[in-house]
Amino acid sequence: MSIWFFINLSVLLYAIWKISTGYIGLHIIFGGLGLLFVLYNWTRHAVFSTIRSNISRKRKIKYAQFSKRVLPIHKWTGSTALILIIIHAGLVIHRFGIQLENWKMISGVLAGSTLAAVVLFGWLRWYQTTLRRRYIHLTLAFFLFGLVLMHLVL
Repeated sequence: MSIWFFINLSVLLYAIWKISTGYIGLHIIFGGLGLLFVLYNWTRHAVFSTIRSNISRKRKIKYAQFSKRVLPIHKWTGSTALILIIIHAGLVIHRFGIQLENWKMISGVLAGSTLAAVVLFGWLRWYQTTLRRRYIHLTLAFFLFGLVLMHLVL
């Protein structure tokens, strides 16, 4: 298995722990659901990393077939994550206002903007796949993962 499975699981468990030990408002629920959809999509990267690793051909084929079945909903789960995060952001701004000196809000704005770009390039890849769009999509997804971690920790 790829290390990304364990990293994703660790992030998910940390988010569940953080949500369950604090105040649970509507904005937290939407943020948690958005994170769940982002991590679901990010797990595809873990599957591809596993396929590229040194495992048996039989297991590679099994993972590739699984990934092929999941591919049609990949764009829709990313778009759903974006919608949930936009609702999360709207609820946070409604409750707390815009506080650009707050690092949690800054990391959230950056993560939300990056998620929008990831979704945009994901849909552009559906329209016409190019190597450049693929690399931009993947690079933005890595950047998004780091920003999400920062947002969770702060």
